[in-house]
Amino acid sequence: MMAEIRTALVAGANGIIGKALMHELAASKGWRARALSRRLHGSKQAIAADLTDPDATRAALVPARDTTHLFYAALAPHPSLAEEDRVNGAMLRNLLDGLEAVGAPLKRVVLYQGAKVYGVHLGPVPAPFYEDENPRHIGPNFYFTQEDELRGRADRGGPAWSILRPDVVVGDAAGNAMNIAMVIGAYAALCRAEGAAFRFPGPAHVYEGVFAQVTDAGALSRASLWAATSDAAQGEAFNYVHEPFRWRRVWEKIAAAFDWPLGPPIPIRLATHMASKTPAWARLVTEQGLNDQPYERAVGWGFGDFVFHSDFDLVSDMGKIRRAGFADSVDSAEAFIAAIRRLQQAKVLPL
Repeated sequence: MMAEIRTALVAGANGIIGKALMHELAASKGWRARALSRRLHGSKQAIAADLTDPDATRAALVPARDTTHLFYAALAPHPSLAEEDRVNGAMLRNLLDGLEAVGAPLKRVVLYQGAKVYGVHLGPVPAPFYEDENPRHIGPNFYFTQEDELRGRADRGGPAWSILRPDVVVGDAAGNAMNIAMVIGAYAALCRAEGAAFRFPGPAHVYEGVFAQVTDAGALSRASLWAATSDAAQGEAFNYVHEPFRWRRVWEKIAAAFDWPLGPPIPIRLATHMASKTPAWARLVTEQGLNDQPYERAVGWGFGDFVFHSDFDLVSDMGKIRRAGFADSVDSAEAFIAAIRRLQQAKVLPL
């Protein structure tokens, strides 16, 4: 008997989650993978589509009519929560409508949500975060809209769904505004270029006393394949993060791995403080032959500010996914170090 071949469509294939997923799918038996993104992905049979345009999306999806599993990691951030909700809700809806229109035999959708589903973007939230305990806050929140879209379609006989809830994802996708490894590596390189210490760019009490958490993109991709195929994952949402840490412990390990001299934390705002570093970055690009992209797009300093100034504990309970059968994890500091090294090897970050 021939083994079942699953055909995956990875929406948001150029992002941190999507890049790791494409790599994992390529190495996994029984899977075929097709990339979907706004900018054309470099893989074979990749599809470029603007998911905000329903007609263009439907036309672009004709080659994806064999899709059995959708991994939805597409994201259109927006400073207005209402507009973010409208656009991202429509993007998922347009994609699902398009796959239905071309007759794709879609069995399951894996959707990714962040800790924003628990309201962390609005202010302090009691930790740990439990999938079934925290009531929804009043919207808009595009995670709610997307989840309700999947639930409604499944209730009407559409594809099953599973949800994974990572927190700050650590990966090596270049040019991504939410790539925290890029923020740390670029900050360290610019500090070294000025002879400055590698000082945590946030308040001392965050550095010393607040719990943080991250999710390694490679580990998340393995969890994704489990979520796409496990009976225990069908119709369920799962937190997926690694053990919580205090920034001092991780910061010191990162500094030691790269021989970056440490100093005490300094509560700067990176988006403001690093805005004048364009000439310094340009020199590093020239001296080390780095991939040249506009400085304002290369590093998401504002995302770094959000991460390094979050002054309440961010801890997602991991009991549910472990009890359901997925227990893989990685060391958070090692995830940072490995991602920064890969970005250096790819000539995205300076050595």
